Amino acid sequence: MKSLLTIIPLVILLCFAFSCQQGEEVAEVEEDTFETKTGFAEVNGTRLYYEIASSGEPIVLIHGNFGDCRHWDYQLEPIAKSHKVIRYDVRGFGKSNMPVQEESYSHHEDLRALLGYLGISKANIAGFSMGCGIAVDFVLAYPEISNSLIAVGPWVSGYNSQAVKELYQDMSKISSILEENGTKAAAEFCTGLHFLKPKNPNPEIEDKMRKIIHDYLFWGFLNKNPVRGLSPQAIQQIEKISLPTLIITAEYDHDACREIANLLEQTIPNSIKVDIADTSHLMAMEKAEEFNKAVIDFLNRIE
Repeated sequence: MKSLLTIIPLVILLCFAFSCQQGEEVAEVEEDTFETKTGFAEVNGTRLYYEIASSGEPIVLIHGNFGDCRHWDYQLEPIAKSHKVIRYDVRGFGKSNMPVQEESYSHHEDLRALLGYLGISKANIAGFSMGCGIAVDFVLAYPEISNSLIAVGPWVSGYNSQAVKELYQDMSKISSILEENGTKAAAEFCTGLHFLKPKNPNPEIEDKMRKIIHDYLFWGFLNKNPVRGLSPQAIQQIEKISLPTLIITAEYDHDACREIANLLEQTIPNSIKVDIADTSHLMAMEKAEEFNKAVIDFLNRIE
């Protein structure tokens, strides 16, 4: 009986210690988890798919061409640990509605309406490639509701150079491929474009990009797109940008994007340029850890 009385407190103590340990593990898991809300916003005569993760200072992530918001799959969770992340499918892409022919619309106006729908009064605006063009248009049109600009694989509407002409030559081939062989052949052509291929062989990223591109409907190539940008074009107004600006390019980014990165750095006084080594236009996927650190460090510095 005496030995039993000795053992019982020990068992209780061990159970208590185990419960505390379990509680700590749960707390750690809960600290790293966040809720992602998805939905559709009925705005500007269209329907935009969006995702929101976490809370805090908002940052909007705008995807590039031939894709959708999955371009940011490697950013959603890391950035959501400290910020509210909003990513969405631009009109004509992903799960969002396609444009209606002869009904004029604007991507930056769609974004403004989306933020209003979500009740977000001010946000950091980040855009990748085509999405960067939308981001630049947006901060020029609405500087009062923009905290900062993050230009990734940069693009600015109206910029022209020999590198841009070469890019457009590649793009011009897509319409004929679509007409002759359909969307699958066009998607295969796009996956072979040098700037949409990882610099270093990575089956996970290659499979992801192939899936994203094959899901793209090529509406803008199959139809006359009534989209309109800023007037005058952004290239004629970029000196007006005074927001804190992070420019991210890569060693093997498209030549046109590297030119624009240098132009933005020279033109925007409150800007920082990060050039990620040994990676391509897909820097946010290929070098996600380095990319995310640059973004988070920038956000922490300006807040």
